[in-house]
Amino acid sequence: MSTADRLTDALYGLGWSTVKKLPEPVAARLGRTIADLAWKQRGKGVQRLEANYARVVPDATPERLAELSRAGMRSYLRYWMESFRLPAWSAERVRSGFEAKDLHHLTDGLAAGRGVILALPHLANWDLAGAWVTTALRTPFTTVAERLKPETLYDRFVAYREGLGMEVLPHSGGSAFGTLARRLRDGGLVCLVADRDLSASGVEVDFFGERARMPAGPALLAQQTGALLLPVTLWYDDSPVMKGQVHPPVDVPGPGTRVEKTSVMTQALADAFASGIAEHPEDWHMLQRLWLADLDPAKGPS
Repeated sequence: MSTADRLTDALYGLGWSTVKKLPEPVAARLGRTIADLAWKQRGKGVQRLEANYARVVPDATPERLAELSRAGMRSYLRYWMESFRLPAWSAERVRSGFEAKDLHHLTDGLAAGRGVILALPHLANWDLAGAWVTTALRTPFTTVAERLKPETLYDRFVAYREGLGMEVLPHSGGSAFGTLARRLRDGGLVCLVADRDLSASGVEVDFFGERARMPAGPALLAQQTGALLLPVTLWYDDSPVMKGQVHPPVDVPGPGTRVEKTSVMTQALADAFASGIAEHPEDWHMLQRLWLADLDPAKGPS
């Protein structure tokens, strides 16, 4: 393991071991302080976040974009502070930490014995939403995690999420899709973060007026297994309680090839994600390139 990898792993380990012991108000203030420091430094992540917000809020002035990126960094650090503390939260704290609108789309699907796929963008705290599902609904689910470097950091993330009641599969290796399909055919629940895909198999969609690529997996799983595909968006407000919206199901189109159906369904997911992101742009933690124009340095900003 390189020195940089060891340092990264040590810093995350310090976060999980130390922040979870802090009183909640202290952890919240610490998160805001770190966020403001990072925002003032104007690093690449902050600049990319601001450039992404410029597409979401195209009429925003430079001053408004700066306000959004500061709020976005605070939201991002709130996610991390909550995530570091989640393993120490009581079941009651988890249950009271999230409220969902139109939850019946999910509960009705599960009650019918039908597999359900929840597809989310990088909004607010998807780990908290997952912990709420396993705690408040007492429903385990399966998800996929990208392999992180160093490997010890990936192991920390897997252990953390499994400790919250999730089954975590590695994104690489090729076996995740088959396992997810089996879980869905058995009437299980699958949750996937699905607003960014840089692989060759990603589906091109229109996203805030420009082309981007999103994963084909949710749509393909729904077609192959008959599972219900539900977009979910999340957001923070001024309270300690995160909010969420379960959107109506994305249906499998009748006519068309598998590729055509996948394109239509993935576009429907993108539209649902865009509606939630437009309402709460500061809670969209996209500090990476997303739009195709930005992935080609000749076509867009760095």
